Amino acid sequence: MSSTGQAVGSRAKVRKKAVPIAPSGWGDPALLTTFITAALIILGLIMILSASSVTSFATYGSSFRYFQKQLIWAAFGVVAFVVFARFDYRRLRGVGYVAVVLTAVLLLAVLIPGVGITAGGSSRWLGFGALGFQPSEFAKLALILFAADVFSRKEERTLKSFLHAMIPVVPVAALLSILIMLQPDLGTTVLVGFIGVGVMFVAGTPLVYLIPVLGAGTGLATGVALLKPYMRARLLVFMHPWADPLGQGYQTIQSLIAMGSGGWVGVGLGASRQKWAYVPNAHTDFIYAILGEEMGLLGTLVVLGMFAFLAYLGIKIARRAPDRFGMLVASGITIWIALQALINMGAVSGALPVTGVPLPLVSFGGSSLVITLVGMGILTNIATQSRRRVAKNHEPGR
Repeated sequence: MSSTGQAVGSRAKVRKKAVPIAPSGWGDPALLTTFITAALIILGLIMILSASSVTSFATYGSSFRYFQKQLIWAAFGVVAFVVFARFDYRRLRGVGYVAVVLTAVLLLAVLIPGVGITAGGSSRWLGFGALGFQPSEFAKLALILFAADVFSRKEERTLKSFLHAMIPVVPVAALLSILIMLQPDLGTTVLVGFIGVGVMFVAGTPLVYLIPVLGAGTGLATGVALLKPYMRARLLVFMHPWADPLGQGYQTIQSLIAMGSGGWVGVGLGASRQKWAYVPNAHTDFIYAILGEEMGLLGTLVVLGMFAFLAYLGIKIARRAPDRFGMLVASGITIWIALQALINMGAVSGALPVTGVPLPLVSFGGSSLVITLVGMGILTNIATQSRRRVAKNHEPGR
């Protein structure tokens, strides 16, 4: 072969070697995560406009008041998503320690009479002018960042020791859970506990340690809930809501009527009858019921599929994360979003007790939406950093 032919062959080999194997285009997890997140936000705004129109008009004289509030929060959330999607997640190492301390202080402030805002029998909010903030929403992300940092600094073999596996994550998770339960907020308490256990499991903590911790936490939360009459009624009535159709079972029954009357394709967007003061919290915790009525079984399955696909992407991003910290953060965020969606859908469909957990990215609620979008931004950045690392490793000469 001539020298010219050899040179051409060499360049061809270089070009072949330079082709990155990192996912790109529509196969890019970062792009797909962004797309699903945007779709859920848009769907949420549409459903909030529909589900809240009657209540909003009766309360404020305008059918658009709740929609306008959520639109403002969505704008803040999108900005937060973009910022954290471009912010290198590795610079968040150490932030978790500050975040859990700040969260604990805010959760304590909520319990102080005159400081925390009480509504519906629970003190869950802090007011900042015309805006309200729910510190328990921040607790989910704070615990994930804290636990991921702690376990990323420990070698997996050290987790075979009970003390190494439990301290300091379990005491911190227990403290946050207790403060949230005092509000009281059973749903978020359970969710925070499962997030902590989930991150510990992914980190490599043996099941022989996790099962007793999970059992003790669940038993304690259930015991406390059974001591409060209205919580006890909520926990027990979901098994037979028709035993108290005008009391504790009313919300579940009306939710089932809404979903059942939707049929296959729904009664039409905006045409819900149950939103006319039949389903309580129609635009917040029970927005999935109105969605089922207006968009039918097919609509609910599409939304369920979107969350399932988001969970799949989260697992994929965690497996490809550049380092252990990124893997644990991605796993924690995925557990959080997937489990919260599952709890909400289970409550709306009558499969689980009503616990007041919103549907992520869809239900009305500013602090929930913004914090969730911060988490999704971090997850997107982990996917982006993974793609860049793979592309860099396949540059010519490497």
